[in-house]
Amino acid sequence: MRRVVVTGMGTINACGMNVKEYWENIKAGKSGITKVTNVDLKNSPALIGGEVKNEKFNPEELIDRKLAKRMDRFTHFAFYATKEALADSKLLESEIDKDRVGVNIASGIGGIHIFYENALKMENGGHKKVSPLFIPMLITDITPGYVAIEYGFKGPNYSVSSACASASHAIGNAFNHIVCGDADVMITGGSEAAMSPLGFAGFTQAQALATKYNDTPEKASRPFDKDRDGFVMAEGAGILILEELEHAKKRGAKIYAEMVGGGMSADAYHLTAPHPEGLGARLVMKNALEDANMKPEDIDYINVHGTATPLGDISEALLFCSRCCSGQGYQPAGITPGYPSAESVGNETLSFDGGPFLWGRGGGGIAVGACESG
Repeated sequence: MRRVVVTGMGTINACGMNVKEYWENIKAGKSGITKVTNVDLKNSPALIGGEVKNEKFNPEELIDRKLAKRMDRFTHFAFYATKEALADSKLLESEIDKDRVGVNIASGIGGIHIFYENALKMENGGHKKVSPLFIPMLITDITPGYVAIEYGFKGPNYSVSSACASASHAIGNAFNHIVCGDADVMITGGSEAAMSPLGFAGFTQAQALATKYNDTPEKASRPFDKDRDGFVMAEGAGILILEELEHAKKRGAKIYAEMVGGGMSADAYHLTAPHPEGLGARLVMKNALEDANMKPEDIDYINVHGTATPLGDISEALLFCSRCCSGQGYQPAGITPGYPSAESVGNETLSFDGGPFLWGRGGGGIAVGACESG
């Protein structure tokens, strides 16, 4: 079977403008969660988030000015992080067959900023006020399209949208494309920029966001803590370069880690609430272990989702109360609907590459009774 390795990484998020800055900040225990300043939240119950501050990220300066005007913010992030990942991998410095390089970059929501802006324009001025670029800027698969056009990559090209699992599915599919011989290299991961007034309103009405820590933002991300009250909205992108092992070795690429398997599942239970016994997660881990030809006792570390929602954390805690060592899932940059799994894979890759494994910081006391059956 063809083997798959990680040869490059790129990111932008509330904790860093690149992988190095991000990694140094989270190793130091710094939180990127602050009062939201990029958008006017007016009377929103949730006033904090893991935002990439506008004064640090000007897409018209960091990307091409004309190109940036044709992109929504989630595409800005992905395009920027992809550039770092490609530079890290040195892929473009090698002789490669670009017909064998694919792009699969996920987003859970896509262009919510452009959606909100154009909905207001239509409400106030009719359909002629709507931008002709509205639809291309809105849809999630515009991002891998832009990346392919910029670099000439002609392999598999599409996007995945499946809420917080979006980047996991994208990475899993990218892995399978390489294993099955569809591509030798895949640029994959996820990007999200849902921190608009509409995004905050939607998640607030779903009672999913943390609202008790507006005055102490750094304490708001509290997975598995008895005082947790929801997740913290965030934005950013995480991009990985996955590559067939022999292809990477032939060009002398640095290899960060090997991906040996993956799994997918559904719990067929509820639109938003997890199964109380974590059956969907249990099944996906079973599938992943079987795909990797491994047993539970082979696993040393688990990075959990850790959304800090009352039901979600209990479901995960019941599932992971075993001999496995589980990271607390602290989210120093907050939760993005589309790319948290890409960020987590990046964290573990850096840990395996000589860094520490990460544990929680925001919480003060583990939820009593979470592991009563374990």
